[in-house]
Amino acid sequence: MEPSGTSTEQIRFGVYELDLRTGELRKSGVRVRLQDQSFQILQALLKNPGEVVTREELRKTIWPADTFVDFDHGLYSAMTRLREALNDSAETPRYIETLSRRGYRFVAPVDGIPVIKPQTSIGAKQTQQQTASEPKLGRKSARLRWTVVASATILAIGLAVSGWLSFSRKTHVLTDKDTIVLADFTNTTGDPVFDGTLTQGLSVQLEQSPFLSIISDEQVQQALQTMGQKPDSRLTPGVARELCQRTGSAAVIDSSIAQIGAQYLLTLKAVNCANGESLASAEAQANDKNHVLDALGKTASEMRSKLGESLSTLQRFDVPLEQATTSSLEAWQAYGLAGRKLHAMDFSTALPLWQRAISLDPNFALAYAGLGLTYLNLGETDLAAENLKKAYELRDRVSEREKFLISEAYDSAVTGDLENKIQICELWVQTYPRDPGAFNELGAAYGMSGQPEKSLAAFIEAARLAPRSAMWNSNLAINYIFLNRSDEARATIQQAQSQDVDTPYFRPLLYQIDFLRNDAAGMANQVAKSMGGPIEDRMLAIESDTAAYSGQLSKADTLTKRAVDSAVRWHVKQNAAGYLAEAALRDVLFGDTSRVKHLAATALQTSTDRDTEAVVALALALSNNRQQVQRLADDLATRFPEDTLTRFYYVPMIHAAVALEDGQDSKAIDALQPATRYEFVPQKSLYGSYLRGTAHLAARQGAPAAADFQKILDHRGMVTNDSIGVLAHMQLGRAYALTGDTAKAKTAYQDFLTLWKDADPDIPILKQAKAEYAKLN
Repeated sequence: MEPSGTSTEQIRFGVYELDLRTGELRKSGVRVRLQDQSFQILQALLKNPGEVVTREELRKTIWPADTFVDFDHGLYSAMTRLREALNDSAETPRYIETLSRRGYRFVAPVDGIPVIKPQTSIGAKQTQQQTASEPKLGRKSARLRWTVVASATILAIGLAVSGWLSFSRKTHVLTDKDTIVLADFTNTTGDPVFDGTLTQGLSVQLEQSPFLSIISDEQVQQALQTMGQKPDSRLTPGVARELCQRTGSAAVIDSSIAQIGAQYLLTLKAVNCANGESLASAEAQANDKNHVLDALGKTASEMRSKLGESLSTLQRFDVPLEQATTSSLEAWQAYGLAGRKLHAMDFSTALPLWQRAISLDPNFALAYAGLGLTYLNLGETDLAAENLKKAYELRDRVSEREKFLISEAYDSAVTGDLENKIQICELWVQTYPRDPGAFNELGAAYGMSGQPEKSLAAFIEAARLAPRSAMWNSNLAINYIFLNRSDEARATIQQAQSQDVDTPYFRPLLYQIDFLRNDAAGMANQVAKSMGGPIEDRMLAIESDTAAYSGQLSKADTLTKRAVDSAVRWHVKQNAAGYLAEAALRDVLFGDTSRVKHLAATALQTSTDRDTEAVVALALALSNNRQQVQRLADDLATRFPEDTLTRFYYVPMIHAAVALEDGQDSKAIDALQPATRYEFVPQKSLYGSYLRGTAHLAARQGAPAAADFQKILDHRGMVTNDSIGVLAHMQLGRAYALTGDTAKAKTAYQDFLTLWKDADPDIPILKQAKAEYAKLN
């Protein structure tokens, strides 16, 4: 320390150094821009470390008596800029502590404290002289304290140029393995337009980052339930911190908005959820209500930087919030409410909310996407396509992440171009390697295009990134079932449930696993648990398929009717239409064509979505209703010219079915050639093999027919309780009989008749099978 009566030219604290000669502040040797009034405040505080510097003292020093100024606003603005420069927080100060209505105090250890003459000192305070060793001890104790914090992987010293918050640039605030939780905004303005709106906006802004990973709404709801909270409970700072701990996340971002006169103050604070220590904070002011979203975007960008994101990704993925979404708070509010209703599958309530958001901002791309997805769930495919097209046209207005989402949804629901969807999703996972949604959509793209092994790998990664997500675990379990790995599917679900992650949508999967294991009691248990809920119609339809699989068509028809009625009650018309179309196809496969036209017409009156229309066309083709079939095939080709499954799977099968009815067996086999690549798709899995085997039988080619039907039996997970799964046994018997292998033929027929031991006796195909088996004996 310099002798008394002299002045030290540099003052050091933490990683900062203030040069009193030049008026410069440096951090780790790098100059930090600091406006004059903020500099004067810092200088005043450093001259009196540990002491309270009153607001009046600051006013006299910074603004002379003859200066006309709004002192409160000026001091607040200058102090805000100073804290931003120091990466400090008013709530959890490392450097400057606020004493309400009194003043401020500098609380960090300081080195090189100048001894200031009384006439130049605020309050004429005198500091004690220290020995030369004392500053070194002070710095050492600070480092030890910081090292202890760093050992818990939470160290908040200063924002380095690289965008990392670190000590010696080694320990980062967050890593690319961490997840974060967003608490709901604390709104003290009294204006309800900010409730939920700002939290949703912050989420969109932070999710632009390839570095940060926010836990999903589904994970939040699951965790809240285990905490004894309602799924829609507000995430107060306390609740969010507990939720953060339960989900194994690293940090909570607490947010608030307050009104100061006509202005609004937005504050974000990242907190270590394990020990409550502050990691980073950011503040911004909006001059009026119309600029709140702009201020929110700026604080979010600043927070991304302070949490460790690189400058390169910040520059590349930082679309302003108003551009990425909307400048209308009211539209944003409607959007947030609609999103929650969509997530809760309350589609009818979501519709007017999406429509309100769009009426308030006709260029709100994400609202069009949400409206399109809602219509899709309601079976209104034309309206869904119309709105998803609009979202796609406006995609340049959204962030990069939302652009991926809209583009792949467009290819899923509008064009159906799976190759393009795969390319988009592959680029999505490369750009956002921590986004489980990206891997989930990639898995779906691979699965829809008949590549189950690739699909499984993507779903495994999605579940790894979000292990507590019911959605990702459901998709992973589905893929395991599809690949005949039902034990792993059950283990996936049980592992999720052991972590308090559960959903009604696990029940159909557990049912299918129990079906594959011939566990009738387990199947009945899953059905009972599903009644009265959102998957009731699906479970009734699955039960209907199981009844048909056993040849109990009367029971299957009753269950189908109940499934249709349930789907209508739950406002999922597309499901209802699908159940009717499946019933028509089932009747034809079992040899009964008496109701096909009626069921087909009812299905098409309910919905004309691609899958319903394709299954109806297939049923009509196999029942020799040529004129209507050609019209439907042409309509599919016209409406879905780029759709991969329409072009290479559905239409080829329809043409093959027509050729079969015409007795043109070779033509049917040739027509099915394009469908070979797509036989492992979830929609009507292996129906191409079944039709090809039927054509080979008609052509009296026993060996290739046997190979086709055996392929179905070897992939039980793909067909589970679909009718072709049981009919393949009988058809295999016919194929072996053609080859002259009577023993194998008998075994195949016996397998079929055993499965149909309780079947309705008047089913045409059962009578044929019994007669054919008798001839073998």
